[in-house]
This record gives sequence, C-alpha cells and structure tokens, in this order.
Amino acid sequence: MGYASWFARHAKRHKKIVDKLLASGMEQAAIIDYFDYDNMKENEPGFCPLYTKNEKCHEMEHLNCYLCGCPIFRFSDEGIVEKNGAMQMSGCATHRRQGRLIESKGQIHQDCTYCTLPHERAYIEQVFHTDWLEIMKRCEVE
Repeated sequence: MGYASWFARHAKRHKKIVDKLLASGMEQAAIIDYFDYDNMKENEPGFCPLYTKNEKCHEMEHLNCYLCGCPIFRFSDEGIVEKNGAMQMSGCATHRRQGRLIESKGQIHQDCTYCTLPHERAYIEQVFHTDWLEIMKRCEVE
C-alpha cells in the first residue's frame, strides 16, 4: 500500500469517529481526550492495527492518536527527489532532529520513530481542526 491510499483510508476512519463525537455534542477538548491511546484501544479497536497487539507507535506515556499521521510529513508515491540513485518517497518539512531518512530497496523514506510531536496534546491543540484532511492538506507533494 502506498502513502496516498493509506492517507485516504485513514481520513475516512478518522472522519467517522469525529462525526460521531460531534453528533454527541463533544467539543475540541473532549474530542482530543477521546483520542487518547488507552481510550481508543478500548473503544475504537479497528482504528489502528497496533491496538489489538497492545502496542504503541511511539513509546510515550500520554500518546494521543488524533494526529495519526503528521502535518509536517511530506510524501509522494511517485517520489519527491532522486538522491544518489535512490528515490526519496517521504520526508519531514521541518527536518526535525528526532527524524531520520532510511533507505530500503532503492527508496528513501522518513523514519519518524523517535518524533512524538503529532501525538503531544499541546501540538494537537495548536493545529486542531475537526477535518483531519484540512490539517494534513500539505502532506502530499505533487
């Protein structure tokens, strides 16, 4: 599965949950609270395949899943730029020091394993929008 297809599928899953929460009268703070890892694992087990394994994508105490995906992540399934004979498929718009590029099978991908920014409540509050696609609108590079 490429980045674009994951992105589209995830946007639909996210929208379904947010629409349900909005219909129940929840506002921003409560919606962000709902996306807490422990709550999501219990109440939305289909949202992330790691929930059924009782695993986290990032080891942090207060992991929030609202921004599964990151607004500063950039990708193109066609490739962004060629570097030393390998095609870079993804990267970080701000080149955060916690991230790194890894090469595999002639492709270069952004590894965000050590960056927790999109899972931190303060950051989510800064970029919050009920439409996940609005937050992520700059991710796909054309």
